[in-house]
Amino acid sequence: EAEASPTTSPPTLHSPPPPPPPRPPCCTSDRFGTLLCDRMSSRMLSSGSGATKGGSKVVEKSLGEATDKDQLEEQCRYCFDVILSHFFRTALPSPRFPGGHYPLFVTWTKVDSRGGVQLRGCIGNLSGIDLHQGIVKYANASAFDDRRFSPIGLQEVQGLECAVTLLFNFEKADSWLDWTIGRHGLIIEFESPRGSSLSATFLPNVCEEQGWSQQECIDSLIRKAGYKGAIDSGLRTSLAVTRYQGCKASVDYAQYRRDRVAANMWNSAWKRV
Repeated sequence: EAEASPTTSPPTLHSPPPPPPPRPPCCTSDRFGTLLCDRMSSRMLSSGSGATKGGSKVVEKSLGEATDKDQLEEQCRYCFDVILSHFFRTALPSPRFPGGHYPLFVTWTKVDSRGGVQLRGCIGNLSGIDLHQGIVKYANASAFDDRRFSPIGLQEVQGLECAVTLLFNFEKADSWLDWTIGRHGLIIEFESPRGSSLSATFLPNVCEEQGWSQQECIDSLIRKAGYKGAIDSGLRTSLAVTRYQGCKASVDYAQYRRDRVAANMWNSAWKRV
């Protein structure tokens, strides 16, 4: 499993129309995610691939129906189902999106009083997991068990947005520069001077949204892995880098509720939200 970071909202990075609020970075691996990197890298190399065309992602059929935009948005809606069922102790409805086996992350954000975006939780897994089980697990974990934040409260739900990212096409990079900003997520692995193994990951959207160069992104990953020493070209060259891609969609609470009411799927027990 892996968690998001950092906790503070970055400055606006994003000409009419007005730019959207900035997205905080996610995610860096925790003690669970670091143990999965080696096994994941070798197993996922044969996964389906994606390409970009005119700025939109083209997903190959081998990735499955679950990566279709409509299905990704339904996964986001289901995350809201999960946390509302938790709050009101109601039965969780059955998922309405296809199954499969994917590495995935669930991210919760909310707009703060100044109009910026505040990260409220982001946890996922770099190893494949059953999609139906994984969405439930990480919707809950990212909402209530992200150790850098207080658990999400019921009073916050109306201001939340949920994003789901499914990951694919894991490849060993030839060097620490062998990846493309805006397309690839990254996993770095290296040893500290004391011989301990360190690793961290950023999802594909992070570097572009933060306005980082490749070096700034790599150096940020090195720090998120827990390394506190000097960062130089020798350290960057020593990194084992895995690049990957992702399919992402997001749904805010207002859209979620409209969609559930229109589909006659709104639980009357949730009327206090």
